[in-house]
Formats: sequence, structure tokens, C-alpha cells
Amino acid sequence: MKNKNIKEITVKIEGKEWEEALDKAYEKASKNVKIDGFRPGHAPKELFLKKYGKQSLYMDAADLCLENAYIKAFEDKQDLRIVAEPEIALKNVSDEGIEFLFTLTLRPEVKLGKYKNLGVKKEKVEVTKEEIDHTIEHMRERYAENVLKDDAVEDGNIVVIDFEGFKDGVPFEGGKAENYSLTIGSNTFIPGFEEQIIGMKSGEEKDINVTFPEDYHSEDLKGAPVVFKVKLHEVKEVQIPEIGEEFFEDLGMEGVDTVEALEEQIRENITTHKEADAENKYIDDLLEKAAENIEVDIPDVMIEEEKKRMIKQYEENLKMQGITLEQFYQFTNSDEAALKEQMHEEAVKRIKFRLMLEEIAEVENLKVTDEDAEEEANKLAEKYQMKKEEFLKLFGGLDMVKYDLEMRAAMNVLKGE
Repeated sequence: MKNKNIKEITVKIEGKEWEEALDKAYEKASKNVKIDGFRPGHAPKELFLKKYGKQSLYMDAADLCLENAYIKAFEDKQDLRIVAEPEIALKNVSDEGIEFLFTLTLRPEVKLGKYKNLGVKKEKVEVTKEEIDHTIEHMRERYAENVLKDDAVEDGNIVVIDFEGFKDGVPFEGGKAENYSLTIGSNTFIPGFEEQIIGMKSGEEKDINVTFPEDYHSEDLKGAPVVFKVKLHEVKEVQIPEIGEEFFEDLGMEGVDTVEALEEQIRENITTHKEADAENKYIDDLLEKAAENIEVDIPDVMIEEEKKRMIKQYEENLKMQGITLEQFYQFTNSDEAALKEQMHEEAVKRIKFRLMLEEIAEVENLKVTDEDAEEEANKLAEKYQMKKEEFLKLFGGLDMVKYDLEMRAAMNVLKGE
């Protein structure tokens, strides 16, 4: 049985239009071929056709006809709700004409179940004193200073050292550095090294005996006992500022000059973040609950296109971290097929949610006027400090603004607002 979400449209180009396309294809092809006795592009058409045949022009002529065929395919078909890029194939081609076959994937039928009064509750937001105190401690740590000290090294201090490693009395590659800054307790060196720095003082030299781990990356050093000759130049301790006038000045937070004001500002900030998280979870829970009640047969091509969009977005996110998609595949020993498989479930869920909200908007007759969309575009352009035309270009035009408003309105129906 033919998939009811698939529609096929055949478009034939023939007669004068096809002959003109063949003539243009000949003009292009003749410039690039050599026929004995003639300069390129000057051989008679009859000789060209005798040598290469009219069939040699078909593909170039087809390319020339494709745009017009596309227009003809969608004449008077604005009501078709196409959800993926059309597939285009050559159905037939001859001297008389060419036939294109357009295969369209249409929006699948969505049968809504219950989508109101779903019993989903939004989590209540609370901010504890412990959360506020924890945030203040982090703020203090951000303004900590490293201060020189004359005392012996303690855990948590920062030391500046020279070191050189020896195996069986011979220096080994990568085991030497000068003026190296090391935080004691960070466990960045092999086990046992940092602990033996504790107790040393500025100017002191010491031999440190350690053994490389059995799983160390260098074959020569795996499980090997070595000696590091270390010279300590400086010892610094981390001083966390007390809460006071100087600390408030460093923060530079308007209106915050007392502990009480700082705590209140932090409470507001945490509340804002928690409310945003709670709202997002509430929306996800509502969508999940409503989607359990719908019936829809999602075409594979929709899922594939959604995966492509997701990979594109993932690639953009990686770029912000300075990583290319190719590097990601190397790091994770994967490829595009593996990433698509990983994204399959999420892609299906996104499509299902989108189709459901579209159907709710249709059933509830949630229409957005051009005036509403224009007003929203003005607000968003102002919010992002952009010109309206620039914003609309990036957002996808006024129709996308209308669509976004419709989806929000449909979401409000789920919320019961």
C-alpha cells in the first residue's frame, strides 16, 4: 500500500521549451569539445550531434529545465503541507521531452488524545540558607589572592619550582622544567611527588623519589622508580578575602554594601535560575504527558532531516568550544552514523512535540495576525539590540515569528492558561 504521507507529481517539459533547453546545452557543450578542422565552439551543430549524439545534451538541458519544472510542480498546490525537501528524479527523457518526478513527503495526520487538565504540577521553588552561603564562598574564592609566605610549604599552597627527573641516573625526556607553578594537593604530578614538597622552604633543594604508575603512557617509564631533583623558589598561600567594604567594592554590585543586601541579591539570582529551570521542566513534563496520548506515524525522512538539524546545531556548539566535528569524531572514536543513532530518540521526540503543538494550534484555532507578529518582531529586535530587518533575516522572516507565537499559544493551552 502506498504511504499516504507521500505524494508524487510528474512534470513534463516538451516542445519549444525542451528544444530551447537542448540548444542552450549545445552552446555550452560545443565550447569544450574539439572536432577536427574546427576551433572549439565553431563546429557545425550537425557535426557535433553526429559525433556525440543528442543524448549527450540531455543532462545539461535537464538542469536548465529543473527550475521551471519545480515552479510547475507547485502551481496551485500551496495547500500542500510539505515537511521535507522534495526528492527529484528523472522519470523519462528523449528527443521529444523530459519528465521529472517530484516525490513529496506531506505532514502526517495527528490524532490528539487528552491534552488539557493533565495533572502535571510545576515544582515549587525554594532557596536555602546553605545555597546562599555556598554561593558567597564561591564569590570569595574568585577574589582570592596568592600571597608570598616565608613558612614551610603546606597542603593547598602554590609553589614555584625547578625540577629534573632521572632514571638510573640518566635524565629522561619531558622530565625537566624551570619556574614551574604547582598547587600542592592538585594531584597533577605522579603520586607521591606533591606530598614530598610539603615542609620545604624557599631556596631549599631536595631529591624526591617516586615510582611511575604501571599504566603510564610512556613505555620507558611504566612502573619505573625515578629521582626528581627539585629546587623551591617561592611559596604562596591562597588568601580568601573577608566580607567587608573592600570585598563589596571588588564585587561592584549596585546597591550591595552589606551582608544582608548581598544575601538578598543572591537569593533573587538563585530564585530566577531555579524558576527558569522549573518552568523548563514543567513544559517538558507537559509535552511528555500530552504526547503519550497522541497517534502519529512519523515519516522516516522527517526524522532524518531533524537529525541533520541537530548535528548542525551540535557542530555550532562544538565550534564555540574550539572543536570541529571531525575532531569530535576522532576523540570519541565515532562517526556521523553513530551520532545520528545516538540522536534518534531525541529527534523523534522533538518532531512528535512539534506536530502535536501544531495540531493543538489548529484545533484551538490559534491564529496570529500580521500585526501581532510585527509587534513581537519589534520587541525581540529591541531586546537583542538589532534592527528589525536584521533580526527577521536571522530569525527566518515574519512567518517564523508567527509560527513561534502560535507554538507558544498552543503551549499555554497545555498549561491551561
